[in-house]
Parts: sequence; structure tokens; C-alpha cells
Amino acid sequence: MENTPEKKGWWRWGFNRWLVLLFMIGSGVAASYYAPVRPHVQLPAENVSHYPLFGNVYLTNTMIAVLIADVLLIWMAFSFYRATKGGKSLIPKGFSGAVEGFLEVIYNLTEGTAGKWTRFIFPWFATITLLVLVINWTELIPGVDSIGIIHEAEGHGQAIQDLGWATTLIAEEPAHGEHGYGLIPFVRVTSTDLNFTLALALIAVFMVQFIGIKAQGGAYFKKFWFTETMFTKPMLGVIDFGVGLLELVSEFSKVLSFAFRLFGNIFAGSVLLFVIGTLVPVFAQSMFLMLEFFVGMIQAVVFGLLTMTFMAQATQGHGDHEEAHA
Repeated sequence: MENTPEKKGWWRWGFNRWLVLLFMIGSGVAASYYAPVRPHVQLPAENVSHYPLFGNVYLTNTMIAVLIADVLLIWMAFSFYRATKGGKSLIPKGFSGAVEGFLEVIYNLTEGTAGKWTRFIFPWFATITLLVLVINWTELIPGVDSIGIIHEAEGHGQAIQDLGWATTLIAEEPAHGEHGYGLIPFVRVTSTDLNFTLALALIAVFMVQFIGIKAQGGAYFKKFWFTETMFTKPMLGVIDFGVGLLELVSEFSKVLSFAFRLFGNIFAGSVLLFVIGTLVPVFAQSMFLMLEFFVGMIQAVVFGLLTMTFMAQATQGHGDHEEAHA
């Protein structure tokens, strides 16, 4: 039989289609024989070592995740450096070109907002955005949150079953008085650890205050404690003083806003993937991975963009009463 281009194309497309269908059926059959484990969701990061690193500090699964993200960022930096080393290529291609395009976009955003302070603000904007982006996307790596150490658990454990070639957990509660078992993953997305998001929020807000003082000097504190018109224009003076106190409260609220926005969105995404993975066959979970891909990207850009905007605003004087102090 003659192998026409039409038949060849149909076979290639049809083979991929049947392969996907076979994978879906296989996932459903496997899930019917070995029911997925109902995950135990908790806020604190789990220790993956029995011995402390120093003092009472243990190695946690979120620490491992941030180390992986750091390695990936260093690899990105070296890849970009090698692509442009020696002036061999003025226009990076492939992955390096994508990184350059992304950095160019956020540099233009910074330049349009911060003006002459762009060279100071941009490195913070780019670093925070890339770090949070890579950390959020570690959630999409197979094995994250699902491969780890089986341990005894009380109150929320699962029964355990021996398959001969491997030991796995099944979705059955242990009998009364028996110990159940849980899973401590080796790697857990760092953004689901409130310690990380809070620390990053404190760094961002601290740098906002730093650049405000660098740009305006002591005049920067007038926006928090403005009393110049308290006696000359009593009514307006009281309003200005009250606005200053609100500005002070808003600086503290930025820390909470930064920390809980990132933590809440990524933690909710992780729980969503857990739940979907226990309710339907494994293949269906992949449809939600694309959603988490965009959520992770949006949250990284929002965190970095708000940091850049607040830093740019801090360089501006308080009404007509401040003078720039370069």
C-alpha cells in the first residue's frame, strides 16, 4: 500500500491521540486499584533531617526547594553569560533571548516609573521577580510535594500496604488505636512557607525605606510625622498629621500584604493540586498545572512590580514641602 503524506500525517496524529487516551485509561485503572492518598495539609515546613544544622535549626523541605531555585538561577546567569561572552552574538537566541527579553521589559517598566533611580531599583526588581518566579515554578516539577519519607503520624495518618516491590500508602484510615503513616516530601514549594514570604516582604519594605532616605535624606520622615502646619493652619495641620500616621501604618501593612498575598495564592494552588490528585485520575491533574504556571508567574511579577513601585514612590517628596536630596 502506498504511504501517502495524508495517511502518514493521520498516523502520526492518530498515534499521539491513542497514546494520550491509553495513558488516561491506565491512570483511571491504577487509581481504581490503588486509591490516591488523602494528603495531610499543614502550614509549617517539615524537617527532613533528624540532626540540626546549628542550634535548633533543622533542614526543611522548603530550604531544599530554595536551594534548587538558587542553582537554577545561577545556571540561568551562566547560560546568559556564555551566550553573550566575547561579543560573539549581539542578539542572544533561545533561552538566553527569552531571559534578555524579560529583563528588557521590566527594565523599561522601571525606567518609566523610577526615572533617574532606575539603575538602583532595577536590580532589586529583577532579582525578586526572578527568584519568586523560579521558586513558584518548582511546584510544576514532578516529585515535588509527592516524593519523600514515610513516617508515623497520629490522628491524620493513612494505613500502609506492602506491594512487594514497593511500599505505598493507601487511602484508608488506620484502625482505632493503631498508628497511621504520613509522607514528609523531600521538596516543598518555598512560597508555601510563611517564613520565606515574610522574610522577603521585610527585605522589600526595608529597601523601600532605604531608598527613601537615600533620595530625600531626613525629609523622608516628614511624610510620617508632619507638623509644620499644625499651628499655622490648625485644621489642615491636623489632617496632615493624621495622614502621616496613616502612612506609618501603611508601611507596616505592606509587610503583611506582601507576605500573605504570595503565601496564600501559592499555598492554595498546592492544596488544589493535592485535592484534584486524590479525586480524579492522575492525568486530569495536568490540566491544573497550566493554571498554576500562570498563577506563579503573575504572583512573581506582582511582588516585584509592587516593590519597584513603592521604591519609586519613596524617592518623591511629600507635597511641596520636601526637596530632593541626591
